[in-house]
Amino acid sequence: MASIARDTSRDRRIEDVTNLYLIHPAARALVPVAIRLGISANAVSCIGLAIGAGAAWCFYHWQSPLLATIGFALAIVWLIADGLDGMVARATGTASPLGRVMDGICDHGVFALIYVALALSIGTVEGWLLAVGAGVAHAVQSSLYEAERARFHRRVKGDSGEAKPVRTRNPLERLYDFVAGSLDRAAARFDRALRQRPALAVAYGRRAAPAMKAMALLSANMRVLAIWLACLAGDPQLFWWWEILPLTIIAASTILWHRRVEAMTAGLHIAENQLRP
Repeated sequence: MASIARDTSRDRRIEDVTNLYLIHPAARALVPVAIRLGISANAVSCIGLAIGAGAAWCFYHWQSPLLATIGFALAIVWLIADGLDGMVARATGTASPLGRVMDGICDHGVFALIYVALALSIGTVEGWLLAVGAGVAHAVQSSLYEAERARFHRRVKGDSGEAKPVRTRNPLERLYDFVAGSLDRAAARFDRALRQRPALAVAYGRRAAPAMKAMALLSANMRVLAIWLACLAGDPQLFWWWEILPLTIIAASTILWHRRVEAMTAGLHIAENQLRP
């Protein structure tokens, strides 16, 4: 079997330690296995959804520390599958807009199952209201986080975003892109500067990496960890409050930090142009 090129789609500077040393290495190790068995990226997404459903069942019994911990372990396996599907798609050249939507649906589906399981186990109106509120906050935060990550990854490669990705007419994809792209206008100034001077990518990457690293607190990995810790603490609702309040503040502050980095880097470009004779 031909060797598979190392996946370089993610910049290590902005990944958290769980991705660097557990999730991504495990997923990379499974890529040859998935290809050899003929398992498609979409099939991996569906397998991950099934594993996530198992985690949700375990979290339903969060009063048992053992089952909560098994749920956490299954959630880690789901996270590995979540990384694996994209790697398989890139390794086999089968990445597609539909696959991107399917991956997003499965990701949000796992958390929806966990939220419903926890709300059912708590069984109060307040619990359901918290679950819905946290779910909405999660959806918005995650969409914005993934959009910021995608923006960073293309920019450090010198891509100003001039070429628009292929889209389908899928309404779910359009809704996802509407939320994820809501900050495009605010970020457009730097893209225009990058288009004029691609060398800005280096300075941008160096300055933006700390903001993006901090934004990793919004990742699925950190949410899964927070769910487990809240269950062990005896109150899963603590996780929902964490999403509604602190994570919203983290999302807003890191996005503003990213915009400031863009403005500073683009401003240096403008100042240099003005100094030229």
